[in-house]
Amino acid sequence: MVNIRKAEVSDLLEMQNCNLFCLPENYQMKYYLYHILSWPQLLYVAEDYNGKIVGYVLAKMEDNSKPLHGHITSLAVLRSHRKLGLATKLMRTAQKEMGTVFKSEYVSLHVRKSNTAAYHLYTKTLGYEQHDIESKYYADGEDAYYMKCYLSKKYSKDKTKSPGAKSDKENGKDSATTAGPKEAAKTEEEQERPAGKKAALTKEDIAAAIKKAELQKKAQKN
Repeated sequence: MVNIRKAEVSDLLEMQNCNLFCLPENYQMKYYLYHILSWPQLLYVAEDYNGKIVGYVLAKMEDNSKPLHGHITSLAVLRSHRKLGLATKLMRTAQKEMGTVFKSEYVSLHVRKSNTAAYHLYTKTLGYEQHDIESKYYADGEDAYYMKCYLSKKYSKDKTKSPGAKSDKENGKDSATTAGPKEAAKTEEEQERPAGKKAALTKEDIAAAIKKAELQKKAQKN
């Protein structure tokens, strides 16, 4: 059995490992810390019965945008736990929090043009629509689809899925979306300057969070 729950600082190392196993786009630890310190409501993990993190969703709010909207930074599920519907559950949980907590109008994401499984998940199961193609968005030069899902329309009619939609379990697909270098660079800039009332992430914050995560991991092993 796999449990979907809110991520904690102690989960970040395993989330990073999951990212390294699943995706070509990898991030430094401070990238994860920035997300969980800024938007702790929007990070979720899939945890198996042994307490191992087998999937995650990393999301954030675009606080300076009008209208206010959320963004899926990264989604991944280990190959050993795909075809179980975990990607859909992670996405829907994060999307629901964006709508209820932050009153987000829509959620956006980027996905590789070659990732047909992810594209099918987002369009057929989760109701995303393609809005643009960003040329050479990824570090290896591949283009990305820029996609949106409007939450007001989605949750006003059906808070789960439309009657005819199939889950990724039914389609036999669990897929991933990732932030490319452009978005990662943007987030690095955001860390250096406050946005509204939000304080910038300092080196002391990062060091303290990493130390806390290491202590929690040691305590769990003991």
